[in-house]
Amino acid sequence: MNKQKFSLKKRIHSFRYAIEGLVAFFKEEHNARIHLVASCIVLSTGFFLKISQMEWIAILFAISIVFITELINTSIERVADYISPEFHPKIKLIKDLAAGAVLVAALFAILVGSLVFIPHFW
Repeated sequence: MNKQKFSLKKRIHSFRYAIEGLVAFFKEEHNARIHLVASCIVLSTGFFLKISQMEWIAILFAISIVFITELINTSIERVADYISPEFHPKIKLIKDLAAGAVLVAALFAILVGSLVFIPHFW
């Protein structure tokens, strides 16, 4: 158990590391930029169509899930590449499973977006 005394300064400083991670994520990961562009389009469409508060919650939840899974997927891939830079079938499976989680999240986001936006276009 960690018995260090709570330090607000250290907690605030830890945000810097998280922000550095997000900057690296968007700078180095092509899929992150694709998700960012898609998110901007979805958010702009939501503003244009004046979607309801509940629809905003669904959209923001879906976008968040995609980014969270992509961040976790990227982390898993980086660790796997560090542990085993050469091809290994078990590492491939681990990376495929993590990528599958992103795919499920993206399909969920498409479904949510369809349920929210299609009725506005009818």
